[in-house]
Amino acid sequence: MTNLEVFSDLSERLKYNFPDLPLYVRKGNLHQFNNEAAVAHWHIDLEFIYVLEGAMNFSVNGKVTRLNPGEGIFVNSQRLHFGYSLADHSDCVFLVVVIHPSILGEKTSFLQSYWEQKFGHMMTDFMFLTNQIDWQKSLLQSIQEIYWEMYTEHLTPNPFRLVSQALALCAAIGDHLQFVSGQSGVLTHVQEMTSFIHQNYDQKISLEDIATAGAVCRSRCCTLFNQYVGQTPNNYVTQYRLQKSCEMLKETRRSVSEIALACGFQSSSYFSFIFHKQMGVTPQHYRKQVINHTS
Repeated sequence: MTNLEVFSDLSERLKYNFPDLPLYVRKGNLHQFNNEAAVAHWHIDLEFIYVLEGAMNFSVNGKVTRLNPGEGIFVNSQRLHFGYSLADHSDCVFLVVVIHPSILGEKTSFLQSYWEQKFGHMMTDFMFLTNQIDWQKSLLQSIQEIYWEMYTEHLTPNPFRLVSQALALCAAIGDHLQFVSGQSGVLTHVQEMTSFIHQNYDQKISLEDIATAGAVCRSRCCTLFNQYVGQTPNNYVTQYRLQKSCEMLKETRRSVSEIALACGFQSSSYFSFIFHKQMGVTPQHYRKQVINHTS
């Protein structure tokens, strides 16, 4: 996913559709990401994905599920996750609904306690959703209805209906989550290491720096990244830097040289080489493509 910022507790937040409504609703596709793969990330929000066209693999805490059209997945709070394309690099179009617990409002200790109980670390990490099971089919339809309400039903969405629909999603999935004994706390180390990269991508980062951030040795660092993120720490750093550079190419008028340095690359020539190798086009060409697409 894109549009991520980092909280002081090293978790991530999204740029919600409305500043005062903690609900993120979008239609996306894998080709918007570098190498048809989103950067592994985590956040306190609950996340629901519904696949419209194509297919993708989706990793949650290192466990991979294939999602085909008409299928989806629920990702519990604070789980490391990302979607990526199949071996044929085909695109995948999907809906995503992300819900922050602050949607419950203030002074709602009873609701918050229930939220913490249902969506805590000791509960199910994720749940595959299919239209072959009635309650899951209804939940997938609700994801579509939230998207329609946000974008197609009215010029201005009805906030009461959006909140009601979002809470209905939480209630429906909460009824089917189970307590899982022996949940490992090792993910905390991975979250600390990825968050360190997100906060320091513009600086020189060594494998030792990443391992230290997670309080593990370098060998353990590499093992955890391969298991939970699906790539080496150094590759993850490069992928995240490329994601940030794409955002800057789209959203700013900064020169390629300025963007290269701002994203932690040694030089503009090295940045252009890596960018072309990974994206198939030069940074300048990528910027032109984005401008032509949006104009």
